[in-house]
Amino acid sequence: MPEIREYELFEVHEPVSQTIPFVYNSPHSGRIYPPEFIAQSRLEGIAIRRSEDHYVDELFGSAVALGAPLLAANFPRAYLDVNREPYELDPRMFDGLLPPYANVNSLRVAGGLGTIPRIVAENMEIYARRLPVQEGLDRVEAVYKPYHAALRRLIARTHVQFGFGVLIDCHSMPGNVRVAGSTARPDFIIGDRYGTSASAELSRAAIAILEEMGFAAIRNKPYAGGFITEHYGRPSRGLHALQIEVNRAIYVDEVTLEKREDFAAVADAVTDFMQQMAEYVEKFAGDRALAAE
Repeated sequence: MPEIREYELFEVHEPVSQTIPFVYNSPHSGRIYPPEFIAQSRLEGIAIRRSEDHYVDELFGSAVALGAPLLAANFPRAYLDVNREPYELDPRMFDGLLPPYANVNSLRVAGGLGTIPRIVAENMEIYARRLPVQEGLDRVEAVYKPYHAALRRLIARTHVQFGFGVLIDCHSMPGNVRVAGSTARPDFIIGDRYGTSASAELSRAAIAILEEMGFAAIRNKPYAGGFITEHYGRPSRGLHALQIEVNRAIYVDEVTLEKREDFAAVADAVTDFMQQMAEYVEKFAGDRALAAE
């Protein structure tokens, strides 16, 4: 797969010394599009970029200065989505038979948003024709597995060093997202898989910090967390995983995908949030709800 060897698939931004038990992850902010992928697609320009979590890696970039590593994808989500099981694949997309271990019946596959997505966020078909099965499997081997290996190493190292760890999985959401049964627009959504991927105390602290800063923040609805949050969150072992969704409309023009004038102010607010989360965890590090059992 020479097209993805021309650049680093992902980057691990490391502090000189990790001083807080956090790992930040930005799996959907990649914006380097392999030319071979563009040639396969019926979409181009801004259309193919609609699935990106625009500039989320930059919003959370100060995590490194605060003492935490940040893992950021360079490959785009439209090419491969690491926030899925490794083989959530849609048989309608491929020429040939998928292996029997592929999960072809998940709701995400049915919606066109499997490991190799069929559509971008606005329900536009990505590919002009079917892909060879082997190409799909090669992407999993060459992109998905190395990414998760890097993430596992960061989490394991953090867990060993501090005795517990907090993964913050960083995403953005469309500006038209509303709270169910309401016209309220959340600025942030904190997802903890309904209390299964992180302690309730940690989720409530995140919400409280954001609200104190003047943002509208809610928990789990409509985004409770994807595969990464579910897979890596093990609160009973002192491993907590939160997903955070930032409303794109507060920092990017969703038509042009250009940064708004207040992008820097939002990034500063995110930095403040990360700092306060680190202080909260440091204060309650010995609490049984956070530390390993």
